[in-house]
Amino acid sequence: MSSSLNIGIVGLGTVGLGVLKVLKENIELISRRAGKSIDVTSVSAKRKNLDRGLSLTPYLWFDNPHELIYSKNVDVVVELVGGGDGVAREICASALSIGKHVVTANKALMAEHGVELAMMAEENHVQLNYEAAVAGAIPIVKVLREGLVGNHINRVYGILNGTCNYILTQMRDSNRQFQEVLAKAQELGYAESDPTLDVAGIDAAHKLSILSSLAFGTRLSFRSVEVEGINDVEFLDIQFAKELGYGIKLLGIASLNGNKISQFVYPCLVSVNSPINHVEESFNAIVVSGSFSDELILEGKGAGAGPTASAVISDLVDIARGTKVPTFGVNVENLIGLDVDSINDRFGGYYVRFTVVDQPGVLAEITSILRDKEVSIETVVQRGRSPGETVSIVMTLHDTYEHLMRSALQDISKLKFVVEKEKVFRVEKFFG
Repeated sequence: MSSSLNIGIVGLGTVGLGVLKVLKENIELISRRAGKSIDVTSVSAKRKNLDRGLSLTPYLWFDNPHELIYSKNVDVVVELVGGGDGVAREICASALSIGKHVVTANKALMAEHGVELAMMAEENHVQLNYEAAVAGAIPIVKVLREGLVGNHINRVYGILNGTCNYILTQMRDSNRQFQEVLAKAQELGYAESDPTLDVAGIDAAHKLSILSSLAFGTRLSFRSVEVEGINDVEFLDIQFAKELGYGIKLLGIASLNGNKISQFVYPCLVSVNSPINHVEESFNAIVVSGSFSDELILEGKGAGAGPTASAVISDLVDIARGTKVPTFGVNVENLIGLDVDSINDRFGGYYVRFTVVDQPGVLAEITSILRDKEVSIETVVQRGRSPGETVSIVMTLHDTYEHLMRSALQDISKLKFVVEKEKVFRVEKFFG
């Protein structure tokens, strides 16, 4: 066995430079734990002469990342380019096809092409590791793929996007609206100049589909994740939720229901007493419910140079040690295909805020429609009187089916005194 593991890094952005820094500062500790030296021999990025605040002279530079892959001085290709297709996919597929291990932090790539790449890894007897693709430094891939192998997992959920959690926390604490807080998050570097992947829930959906496959042994089904972002969350709803004993969080929730799975990403109300509600700012948290492990909560930094690099190093050490684990916990041929529950079949509670003209009979008409649709009211909040003016009526509703809820709201929206589209958030009841 070679006394060293030679690494080639493609992509020298925040995470790539983070990996170089961690290896430089902790190389003696890492090598001792790995049982061999882990050496970065080669690097590749778009621009060679960019000032990165770190000397690249110790490494062999490749203008073309495909040439790096075929270098005899590279045993493991670390892909840190990002993006579900294009260069990232080509790099990983090429490396695996010639029998080289791959470590990636690319959640879009794994969510959209993970099965294809896992098959290539198996056929060529190499590892495809991706701990850094989900929740940064939180070792959730290892927990699901290795630590909980003796459990049936029936649910996994959590805060999977730090940008959204930061925005919702700031909206609550600073009494500001979404767009204002988003602009501040972009200024501080918490949000991208184009924040769509984050705030629309797509980033969380990528991660949730990976977690579903690991938890339930299913083929990845990113396209079947029902996704809603936080764009429509208003400070007024955060206020009302707090008054009712709830916080608002963007959650990814995957459940196994007999022969079906559900995969939802949406902003929802959670009890102020729930542990997940106390996860603040840019932190991530994941809760796993196992048949023997019960509820496990993992919380930590979900992004950034240090946390993500930490996860990359963990994958490299596994390869150096000779640890071999199927990409999704079982061989690809043993991944099962399950039907996916529609959001219309969801059964749970709801929060609704109606904006109506304050006039006699409004509440009676709304409640009669809900009654006819078999939707039961839990609480009602209506402050003050403003005859002839618009007011908010806020309700929380007992558990019901989504399709009944939607049918009721469609009928209520046709009432003449309803002046704006209602705000609806699901209520999730977790332990604690």
